[in-house]
Parts: sequence; structure tokens; C-alpha cells
Amino acid sequence: METKKIAIVGAGISGLLACKYTLSKGLQPIVFESQTCIGGVWTKTLETTKLQTPKPAYQFSDFPWPDSVTEDFPDAHQVLEYIESYASCFDLHKHIKFSIRVLSIGYGGPPDEEMMSWSLWGGDGRPFGSGGKWKIRVQDCLSLQTETYEANFVILCIGRFGGIPNIPEFPPNRGLEAFHGKVIHSMDYAAMDNQAAREFVRGKKVVVVGLQKSALDIAMECSTVNGVERPCTVLYKTEHWNLPDYLPWGMPLERLYLNRVSELLVHKPREGLLLSLSATLLSPLRWAVSKFVESGIKQKLPLKKFGMVPKHSFLRDISSCLVSTVPKKFYDRVEEGSIILKKAPAFGFCKNGISIDGEIEPLNSDLVILATGFRGEKKLLDVFESQLLRDCLSGSPNSIVPLYRECLHPRIPQLAVIGFSESIANLYTSEIRCRWLAELLTGTFKLPSVKKMEEDIEEWHKYMKRSSGQNSKRSCIGALHIWYNDQLCIDMGWNPKRKKGFFAELFEPYGPTDYLSP
Repeated sequence: METKKIAIVGAGISGLLACKYTLSKGLQPIVFESQTCIGGVWTKTLETTKLQTPKPAYQFSDFPWPDSVTEDFPDAHQVLEYIESYASCFDLHKHIKFSIRVLSIGYGGPPDEEMMSWSLWGGDGRPFGSGGKWKIRVQDCLSLQTETYEANFVILCIGRFGGIPNIPEFPPNRGLEAFHGKVIHSMDYAAMDNQAAREFVRGKKVVVVGLQKSALDIAMECSTVNGVERPCTVLYKTEHWNLPDYLPWGMPLERLYLNRVSELLVHKPREGLLLSLSATLLSPLRWAVSKFVESGIKQKLPLKKFGMVPKHSFLRDISSCLVSTVPKKFYDRVEEGSIILKKAPAFGFCKNGISIDGEIEPLNSDLVILATGFRGEKKLLDVFESQLLRDCLSGSPNSIVPLYRECLHPRIPQLAVIGFSESIANLYTSEIRCRWLAELLTGTFKLPSVKKMEEDIEEWHKYMKRSSGQNSKRSCIGALHIWYNDQLCIDMGWNPKRKKGFFAELFEPYGPTDYLSP
């Protein structure tokens, strides 16, 4: 019996985990990585970048952080060293082809009409049931020569944070071309070495567009270089509940949002009558917990003073994976004037800088850095040769990427997507997804019918729209980590309850090490 070949695209966190767990099941993985090293987004970071999640929640279940890393939030170099150590420990490097870019993937199997008519995934519900193969067309980044590989299964681990920058659309005659200064994306800034980045912003009037972690970090770096003489302006559309730390009023945040009691307060997909009634009756407590966290943030950060109090709840942000930590002394810089916060629901460019709707005077600038995220969905879709498969994955304009268990499309055989949807700790989530996928590939369990999978996807879509509103396309499971993991555990035949004792099961936070063994 031939060993099944598994093509993995990307050697970031998800790609390494997919490689490790498919290897553990006797499969034959090959990882294609366009860069010269592993690590994904951690290979190109800002000088001040630190882990956004406390390290106990961001670790491999069977590979703890070394004792030498004592900080709760290690810096980017420490994270990359940790990832490298993991790959070395499990001898993953030899399965990776570096400097190889995947240009496209094409499926060779039954006709499209037959695939779309299947009632079971792959025709018979098995991972290799259709007998088709994927052709992976790649290019050597150095020689530019192209080659085609065949695989029985493809795992896309390309993530959503990188590759294609999200450049906002602007009104006619107010786009980037109207500006006589320079505009770059945060991706380009992060790609510079530290000294080059400092010299690039030195002496310039910089505007940073955005309010997520990279925007705040870039603003801090610019203020360090230029001080109050050339203040950095942070231009944003919506305030968010960015955290000073993970201890509102001294209470660990994971005890408020990462245990089973906390999830009893939240309506869940396919929750049943009893759980639905529980979430409804406990809605005042749900509101109170969110207010408790919000008051703790406001107690530590001068949000009201600078007009930075969000109009939505903390629960909305954590359900949308839009919570990040504020750099230390950020508001000290705002107080001294080296960082200026400016709200602008709508704006465009003019000759000398940025024209904000409703304001007469433009915001003069020499350099604009767009910390406006990435077009992860386009990056995912563009890899497919088939327009039909692109259409399947794109879904409707307002829907999430339709993936069962956030991993598989019910109508695309022999393919998985890992690490695209978000969580509070993406490493934690990617690991259990890879374990689930490895068990599926080796026949531990079978998937339900295509119809049932599509119904399940729709239920999760409804939950995400309800909990995240306009940010539902981020496919965040931030407030339902345990409920989501329970579904995967049940599929694999594991006991979803991982704690010892009734009260521990209810109140103790869940983390990666709870899933160390079946």
C-alpha cells in the first residue's frame, strides 16, 4: 500500500504542526516554504514586537517554553528561537523545501459536475476516496525555474497575516496618487532591518493608519526616533479595547474568558435548549463581566481623557479577535505629544498629506504607513487554478470562508485549510486542528454528510455574525475556545472534559497542555 503524499504550503506555526502530526501517522509530508527559514509571520517583525498572548497559552502541548525565557510576553526573537527549537526537536527541517514558492494548485479527479453532486465529502466520506490527486506548481525563488509535484492531499497553511496588503479604497482624485509624499504598508516597514527602519522615519512627519498592534508598535518606534519635534499621528476609524495587561483589577483574564463557566454565558452554535436557556438567563452576568474588564482597562489607561473609550463591549472585541496589548508607556507618549491620536471615519489623500472628511485643513505628512491589515482571503483563493473551487471557498460576500470545523470545505476533496480562522492563541488552535486532521486522514473517524457539514458551517456563521457583527469574516472563535475544541475531541473519540474534578472542570482555564494526550 503506497504511502500517501501530503503537500503542505507554508512553514509557519500551522505548517510545522501539520508536518509533525502527519508524520506521526506514517504519512509522507513535503512542506513548501517561499522564505529561507521557518516561522511565517515571526520572520519579519518590528523591532519592538512581542507575543500578544501570555506564553502558557501560546506553546506546543508537548514542548514547553525553556526556563531561560522568563517573560510572560517574549519578544519576536525568543518566539522564533522557540519555534526553531521545536522544529529541530522533531526533525522537521528535512521535510521542508525552502525558497520554493507555490504558484498554483490544481485538482485532477472526477469532473466538476460529479464533485458538486456528492452527498459525502470526496464521494464516499473518506479523505482519499475519490482517488484524485493535486498538482502543485512551484517556482524556485532563486533560479526562477518551475516544477510540478503531485500529492494525495494538500494542507494550506498560508494564514491571513501577510502576503497581500489590504490597501483601502479612496474616493476619486483622493487616492495615493494625489499625495506627493511616500505611502507604504506596515508589511514593508516590518521587512526592513531595525536600523534601516529608524533611518527611514527619521525627521519625517509620519501618519500611521490603524489602531491594531502593528499600528501602535510603529507609532512607538516613530516617536522614539522623532520625539515631540516630529510627532507621529495615529489615524483610526474605530476605538478598540486594547489591553494594558491581562489582569483587569488583578483578575487573570483567562479566568473570565477561558473556562467553561465563562462559555456558559455565551450563546453557541448548535447549543441545545438547556445551554441556550443558560446563556439567556445569565446574560446580566455576561454584561457584568464585560463591564468589569472595561472598567479595569479604563482604570489603567487614560482612555476617557483622549477620547479612546470604545462604544461597543469588550466581549465584542474578544469575540472578533480584535484585542491586542498596548505598548508600555504608549499613553505617556500621547501625553507628552510625541504621539497624536486622531479619529477619522473617512479620509483621502491630497498633495500635502491626508484630507479628513469634514475638516478644512489637511493633515500634513511626509510619510504614511498603512497598518490596515492583509487580504488573507484573496491570498487563499488565488492559489487555486479552478474558478469553481475559488467560488466554493469565497462563499457569499458577507459570509465567512465556509470551512467545516474551520478546516475543510465540504465540496473540495483532499484539501484542508489550517490557521486561516482566528483565535486568541493561534498556535493553541492550530495544534488541535492538525491533530484532528491527522486522525481524519488515518481513518479514526468519518465526516458527516455534505449537507450536515454545510448546516454546521451556517450555524457557526450565524454565531459569528451575532457575536462579531461587521468583523464576522475574521472567523474568530475567541470566546468559544473550549466549545470549539469539544467538537474536535468528540470527533476524534477523546473525552472533551480534560480537567480532574468537577470544580476544576468548571473554573480552571483551559490551555494547550490540557490536550497533551487523547
